[in-house]
Amino acid sequence: MTNPTSFEISGNIVDLINERIFPGLVTVKDGKISSIIEMKNVDNQYILPGLIDAHIHIESSMLIPSEFARLAVVHGTVATVSDPHEIANVLGIDGIRYMICNGKKVPFHFYFGASSCVPATVFETSGASLGVAEMEELLKMPEIKYMSEMMNFPGVLFKDKEVMEKIAIAKKYNKPVDGHAPGVKGDDARKYIQAGITTDHECFTIEEALDKIKWGMKIQIREGSAAKNFDDLIDLLETHPEMVLFCSDDKHPNDLVNGHINQLVRRAVARGFDPMLVLKSCIINPVNHYKLDIGLLRQGDDADFIIVDNLNDFNVLNTFIGGLKVAENGNCLIPSVKEAEPNNFHAVKISVEDIFVPATSGEIEVIRAFDGQLITEKYLALAKISDGNIISDTENDILKMVVLNRYQKAKPAVCFINNFGFKRGAIASTVAHDSHNIIAVGTSDEEIIQAINLLIDAKGGVSLVEGDENNILPLPVAGLMSATDGFEVAMAYDKMDKLAKGLGSELGAPYMTLSFMALLVIPALKLSDKGLFDGTKFEFTSLFKN
Repeated sequence: MTNPTSFEISGNIVDLINERIFPGLVTVKDGKISSIIEMKNVDNQYILPGLIDAHIHIESSMLIPSEFARLAVVHGTVATVSDPHEIANVLGIDGIRYMICNGKKVPFHFYFGASSCVPATVFETSGASLGVAEMEELLKMPEIKYMSEMMNFPGVLFKDKEVMEKIAIAKKYNKPVDGHAPGVKGDDARKYIQAGITTDHECFTIEEALDKIKWGMKIQIREGSAAKNFDDLIDLLETHPEMVLFCSDDKHPNDLVNGHINQLVRRAVARGFDPMLVLKSCIINPVNHYKLDIGLLRQGDDADFIIVDNLNDFNVLNTFIGGLKVAENGNCLIPSVKEAEPNNFHAVKISVEDIFVPATSGEIEVIRAFDGQLITEKYLALAKISDGNIISDTENDILKMVVLNRYQKAKPAVCFINNFGFKRGAIASTVAHDSHNIIAVGTSDEEIIQAINLLIDAKGGVSLVEGDENNILPLPVAGLMSATDGFEVAMAYDKMDKLAKGLGSELGAPYMTLSFMALLVIPALKLSDKGLFDGTKFEFTSLFKN
């Protein structure tokens, strides 16, 4: 990029440190703020520090970091606190190093964590494992700012030796530990937090959040493509603003094109919250918590700031990082980076017979998915049987779901799910938290198999089959991301999303919802490549009524 790094710009200065707004002139020299002076007759715009996503998996955007940055800066985001947990499950430390290296190739602040739970559980097959030695190797790296979400909350509560050793290493390097403890309250929350866990983005009720705050935990209000907790938790900003951070957790590319943390700022201000309070939560709070080296619009700081039209509509006019103008009036000014495409994919094609479910009982356990939530419910339902095989029942919206090991030849696991709403066709994806095996759901065995085999041919991506029509968006980087132009990927994914909804689904994000149906650490019922899993009891369970 050839943008000049020495210039002057005037407007209403939003001083978050001193909680004041004043007309002024900002002078930038060699990428740093050399002076800020008060003056009259400034341009009718607001200058403030850039926005920060306090917890996100970059991989969920289906873009490598350099392409994620190109979409995010348009919305005033200058930094992310990023958990590379997804690529770590596929490629281990090499995957994390890939993310760090690629992120350094663009003007954007990526702060990566050491993924603490790889694999997330022993009840699924992943492509890598990060133990205590790997945590030490990662946490001593200056690029690693924290230990990312400790999903094994039972291990913390029962003081599992390896879990406690990992937390001890984070403390040794004075790096915070992120949490992941959905529904944990009371004495269990106290024990979890006092072990050294500092944040949680999994709260879905304000009661749970308040219970954790009283023990000193910070709450990351999440609003992503699948899980949406903003409306339930935003009132924390009124009572505990210093304990609130904003995050998206998972953001699909078509959603990222439309907005990022700026959308949450706009919504919070529209709810009547003081813009100063809102902005401190999504800028100052993450900077202080994670000790981030981001400019905060002070003399001597790096020139990391944004310009917006006003503090209500919050339309981002310009984004500067290190004095470089990286976005202007909705247009990204960062060029794409050519990048390698590492992967770990060894699945073998399967046939219809492989997902045959013999009808040994007339009743089956069914997963009930919810729009905008990672949690599920389970219930008993009558099975639809054809020639001794339990099949999808579109009339009652009970569809067959399959998870297939993508790392080696294996027998697929099969169960049934409610609330996808498909009347025809099937979809499949290699984005399947946390181990990223192949996951598929559909109305017929034949279409499910075709959707899966399309992904095996491509070694990763998202696919859709409707009759003889095949559609696929390849994701060749670890089966999770594309290294091609992010805006083009967003358009391609938007097409896939619309096609999926066209099959009859009313879900806001069918592919994102599907990706979490293999996430075993979130109750109540999920499916891994090894079988149906009861997340409440934390053990495998039978498809059939016991």
